[in-house]
Amino acid sequence: MKQDDLPSARILLVDDNRHGLTARRLILVDHGYEVETALSGEEAWEIFQTSRFDIVVTDLRMSGMDGLELIRRIRAADVPTRTILLSGFAGCLGLNEQSAGADEVITKSNREVNELLRAVRKLTVRPPRRGAGSQGPPGKGGAKSRTAQVG
Repeated sequence: MKQDDLPSARILLVDDNRHGLTARRLILVDHGYEVETALSGEEAWEIFQTSRFDIVVTDLRMSGMDGLELIRRIRAADVPTRTILLSGFAGCLGLNEQSAGADEVITKSNREVNELLRAVRKLTVRPPRRGAGSQGPPGKGGAKSRTAQVG
């Protein structure tokens, strides 16, 4: 699939590891996605409340608010935003999509980049989450989500 064929997506990328955050941001931007970053769960939550994102990609372990708490808050906000949880501990903690509340769980590994790009592509074409307030204007934050718009 050519880059021009991919639907656009606005992504909030969250990781307290500056190097990992920068590397993932560069990869996603290089593949045509609009990416905003946050170095903590608290910073991400503040940004999320004032902007609309199609996907939030968050690390699990961060000081302060961790990725699971950020995902819980996003779900409670009743918005169509999709979530991806990244963790080097997903396997040993037994994390999966149901237990984490995320749409995708990706283990940090040598296959992470391919899995992240696959997950983002998949979530940008999937219809908005059921029960999310996709009818009418969004709660806080401005423009409607572009998750369901293809191409």
